[in-house]
Amino acid sequence: MKFNRKEFLQDVERILHADFKTDLKSADKKELYNAVSKAVMLEAYPDWETSRAADKRRCGYFSAEFLMGRAIFNNLMNLGILEEVKGALASVGEDLGQFEEVEDAALGNGGLGRLAACYLEAAASKNLPLDGYGIRYRYGLFRQVFEDGYQKEEGDDWLRWGDPWSVRVERDACIVRFSDMDILAVPYDMPIFGYKNGVVNTLRLWSSEPVRAFDFDLFDTMKGDTKAVDNFNATKICDVLYPNDNTMVGKLLRLRQQYFMVSASLQDIVKKFKAAGRDIRTLPEKYCFQLNDTHPVLAIPELIRILRCEGLSFDEAFDVARRTFNFTNHTIMAEALERWDVLALSDLLPSVYEQILGCQERLEREGLDRDRFFIVRDGTVHMANLAIFVSSKVNGVAEIHTNILKTETFRNWYERYPEKFVNITNGITPRRWLLLNNPALAKVIDSKIGEGWHTDLKQLADLRPFVDEILPDFKRIKGENKQKLAAYIKEREGVEIPSHFIFDIQIKRLHEYKRQLLNALSILHFYFGVKEGSIQNFPPTAFIFGAKAAPGYYMAKAVIKFINEIAKLVNGDAEVSKVMRVVFVQDYDVSYAEKLVCAADASEQISTAGMEASGTGNMKFMLNGTVTLGTMDGANVEICEEAGRENNYIFGATVDEVNAVKHGYNPWDIINRTPELRRLLDTLVNGTFSDERGMLRRLYESITGGHEPDRYLVCYDFADYIRVKEELLRDYGSDAFYKKSLLNLCAAGKFSADRSVRDYSDLIWHIG
Repeated sequence: MKFNRKEFLQDVERILHADFKTDLKSADKKELYNAVSKAVMLEAYPDWETSRAADKRRCGYFSAEFLMGRAIFNNLMNLGILEEVKGALASVGEDLGQFEEVEDAALGNGGLGRLAACYLEAAASKNLPLDGYGIRYRYGLFRQVFEDGYQKEEGDDWLRWGDPWSVRVERDACIVRFSDMDILAVPYDMPIFGYKNGVVNTLRLWSSEPVRAFDFDLFDTMKGDTKAVDNFNATKICDVLYPNDNTMVGKLLRLRQQYFMVSASLQDIVKKFKAAGRDIRTLPEKYCFQLNDTHPVLAIPELIRILRCEGLSFDEAFDVARRTFNFTNHTIMAEALERWDVLALSDLLPSVYEQILGCQERLEREGLDRDRFFIVRDGTVHMANLAIFVSSKVNGVAEIHTNILKTETFRNWYERYPEKFVNITNGITPRRWLLLNNPALAKVIDSKIGEGWHTDLKQLADLRPFVDEILPDFKRIKGENKQKLAAYIKEREGVEIPSHFIFDIQIKRLHEYKRQLLNALSILHFYFGVKEGSIQNFPPTAFIFGAKAAPGYYMAKAVIKFINEIAKLVNGDAEVSKVMRVVFVQDYDVSYAEKLVCAADASEQISTAGMEASGTGNMKFMLNGTVTLGTMDGANVEICEEAGRENNYIFGATVDEVNAVKHGYNPWDIINRTPELRRLLDTLVNGTFSDERGMLRRLYESITGGHEPDRYLVCYDFADYIRVKEELLRDYGSDAFYKKSLLNLCAAGKFSADRSVRDYSDLIWHIG
């Protein structure tokens, strides 16, 4: 994109005057942010229109989450005008850095949504026509604050800064029909800029509005025959990501959200396809759809329903759907595979349920055994089974994960349809996760191997001969990043962390299988050891956490409370705090992650083996030169294959060992012979920590009692975790340790989202 400073500043002035009745001298931060963003959008619009008009086969990426993060810096970088805009603003006395205060578009919860965001950016950067389809939630996941150590959720009003990177497209509005109401779906389009290549793909997010408030003259076909619905019910569908589904009301709202998203998206695509004069039976020649986990799987029966309304028979519509849809699975945990109650689904979406029954009948006509293969059974619709049966391809997201899908989770389906199953290991965009968030290190890399790695991450391997040479620069930059993070944490959290401490960081969604609890117990172990003198010369270490627990996930919230109680104990101890600090950062998001991953000395990836599908946080740390402390789970396995197990810190039971101990495992066998572990667990119930809500006691019971005690093998892996963690802490500070860190960076090439989307295109989508 060409940049003219004078014209840019004139555009900013004109927008400030038109939209806010102000000028550059008087504009506040919010007004300036909107004007700068809109000025850039004006210049980029021609490329966007050209990209959308290209007559290529396109892929629609359907996802309940798109965790885009702050747009302005990434967009300016990809357009190649970051420094130019920075200079233009500086010439009128403004600092581009002030927009660090702009809130993230937190339209996702974790890796699933961030992966979707990385894939959209990577596809545009590799000139692959991939468009995202999702929901424009009025509030993000939630803003997280801590009160007395407990998580408290507050509304995340991300739109209070405005949304200058989206365009409302009323001409593409459509009606989504439920049995009890009709909702208007209005799209907002967000440009996805490729890296310095002029390609602009689109993320289309749908907003729900009342039908009666809309001007129907824009599309005559929608006049009449609509069920009235009040403003509250219409807008509520898009209020918040993942409503609490512990109640039937929450479950039904979530069902409405999912159908709203896929119905609006498919109606839009089919309408435009028909407007081009094409035979609807040829839809797979121009489109394919990727279902990002089970949330958008209702798209399958919805497309069949739409096609039948176009005059196709069920079998004709089914054939089109099977050639169009593909399914990405992100979990092996049965409870995370969505299921819907037949009565609820059939009552709310009777026409859609009719097509689901048709898929079940088709399954039986193809000769599949009803006892082993089913979509509807025992009053429940199994969405993963529907997705596998109808999709062309089914993929896991790491080699170990895909193998578990084939041999365990979906073994029957794999044996019947082996040709459907492929592996595509996740990836991250190197632009946001190194070039943008760690510019000093990026410049050092550029000086040694050039800039080719920006779009071909495997070129980082060419840095290996320079590792010893750049070691001093790497140490210096890591130290500077730690200073910046420490200052940010002090400002945001009120906790002071000396920057010479080891930064041991675990940031990810809060879930029991990710085992933040194991990390917490290890910190308590070190605390007692330092306090009582059994651990001498402990390397000064800051243990940093970032995570949100789903509002209805009681045990995850209990872990947060436990960690915050430990932080209060450690940080409040005048002697121990000289060598230990603990902080759980509040409201962890993409922008916080950008600061954390480039400052980390150790990356905690400690899930129970076989339960983390892939992970992408592990890749972000690796790309910024951080060793992994983790289990042989998810993408950790491939990280060790690429960088060498000897350059990381691996502990714990393997997948095979986890499977072997599942039967007859009793954590008390370990607790009784490990007095130190018993002492740590006892702190959950003996009054060491405040527990007025009984949450810590519930944690204790989850480990020591109940139907399936210590399901995630915290006790089983504890001793080995401590052993390897102590090894890492001892190694820290040596040139050998920093060299391990750098060798991880050099080996990160495989984990680029550019490679992932190319694999998708070659193996599944066949686009571009």
